[in-house]
Amino acid sequence: MKVHHDKHHQAYVDKANAALEGTDLADASIEEVLQNLDKLPSDKQKAVRNNGGGHFNHSLFWESMKPGGGGEPTGALAEAIDAKFGSFSDFQAKFKETGVNQFGSGWAWLIADGSGGVDVVGSANQDNPISDGKTPLLGVDVWEHAYYLKYQNKRPDYIDAWWNTVDWDKVAERFEKAS
Repeated sequence: MKVHHDKHHQAYVDKANAALEGTDLADASIEEVLQNLDKLPSDKQKAVRNNGGGHFNHSLFWESMKPGGGGEPTGALAEAIDAKFGSFSDFQAKFKETGVNQFGSGWAWLIADGSGGVDVVGSANQDNPISDGKTPLLGVDVWEHAYYLKYQNKRPDYIDAWWNTVDWDKVAERFEKAS
């Protein structure tokens, strides 16, 4: 994770900042930038989408984990997960399936669906739900750089182990804000 954070994530930040330099969105939050990619000069949109998306996605990823995490959510988030998927274990299965079956690089996301519920979606590369007007609550990075050093080509094993790091209090906080 240290290489992932210190090298990969930092490169996204540096490249996004360079691409945004001199634009009207240079001082905007990353959320605002990703919601307004079409307001950037066309020659900057791809670099900002990829690198700004990488920064946003990874920031949410790091903030969603903690030592000694794991377990299950409680409260309104748990109720929303049960309402959508039937049970927490069914949600985990859907989320894992989305991550495992993401072709190539990308992410699996738990999102707020806009009506007080939740859903699971995937995205390619550094795309993210915020660019589609959705609110990401939790995301797992399924790029090979996230797991290959420890798990080689065993993406399912990585996702299984990742559940033990999830900070459900942080995810519930995001859900409450989105509701």
